[in-house]
Amino acid sequence: MNTSSVIGAAWPSVNAAVAPLVANLLRDASKLRLGVTRLPGGSIIVDAGINHGGGLEAGRLIAEICLGGLGHVGLRATPARWPLEVSVHTQSPVLACLGSQYAGWSLAHGEGKQAFHALGSGPGRALSVKETLFKELGYRDHADATCLILEVDKMPPQEIVDKVLRDCAIAADKLTLILTPTRSLAGVVQIVARVLEVALHKVHALAFPLEHVIDGAGFAPLPPPGADFLTAMGRTNDAILFGGQVHLFVDCEDDQASALAQQLPSSVSRDYGRPFAQIFKEVKYDFYQIDPMLFAPAQVVVSNLKSGKSFRAGELNSKLLNASFGDPDE
Repeated sequence: MNTSSVIGAAWPSVNAAVAPLVANLLRDASKLRLGVTRLPGGSIIVDAGINHGGGLEAGRLIAEICLGGLGHVGLRATPARWPLEVSVHTQSPVLACLGSQYAGWSLAHGEGKQAFHALGSGPGRALSVKETLFKELGYRDHADATCLILEVDKMPPQEIVDKVLRDCAIAADKLTLILTPTRSLAGVVQIVARVLEVALHKVHALAFPLEHVIDGAGFAPLPPPGADFLTAMGRTNDAILFGGQVHLFVDCEDDQASALAQQLPSSVSRDYGRPFAQIFKEVKYDFYQIDPMLFAPAQVVVSNLKSGKSFRAGELNSKLLNASFGDPDE
């Protein structure tokens, strides 16, 4: 058995860890300006920004649910031009970020204007294990209740709910779906809270051994929501690409740690240098035409526990960040 499988076998249940967080979210739904709908079969839909206002605190709590209950997300004031930052830390970065938070489960139904498509994130992914990533991680969760977060601006059709129930093998009254539109305050927070996950995803793409990643933290500025989907999506991406900072703690040889640091920042990508919305337009809205190495934090520090040495790479880009965020003084 490979090392990843050994680690995966020892990991805790993300669904068990997240259960009390979901219960608290539902209990405080009114206070958090969330809408809660129970479908005829018993499944629960939480509206965090479609027909209900939601807010920053709702987004913070949803981001912790995305992390499978294994991380902490905060909002903190800074003296920077954009006065709020989203911070995230997890002592289990591989499981929390890749095994739960990563939006890797593609859910689609219908065609044309009636089509529904979403990428599911959260602990439900570890029950369905529809992605090859889980085979690499050597992990599959077992639980009788689950939660999935969908970054959408409309209610999912019953066919999507039924698919999630089948693939997760749970009863209808044991499913909670949380909807976070990109333009909503809650959506902005939970997307920017992926700053560490974006780094872990690139670590995986670079084929760095995941068992060497021990701990991690990151933060990025909170952008103002966009007036339309494209602007909102661009700003949340740019918050990470131009303003995100990540600190990874690894246990490996120094040359490995140094190479990882040099390859991680967004600035190494051939597509770096323009706001994300502009890049997206240039490729005719086809994500697959964008260099995948672009999706990364602006600046990284990789600290090696074996040697005590740290390696830093990348830089913050306030000019592009301000341009993306619509700063009138830029």
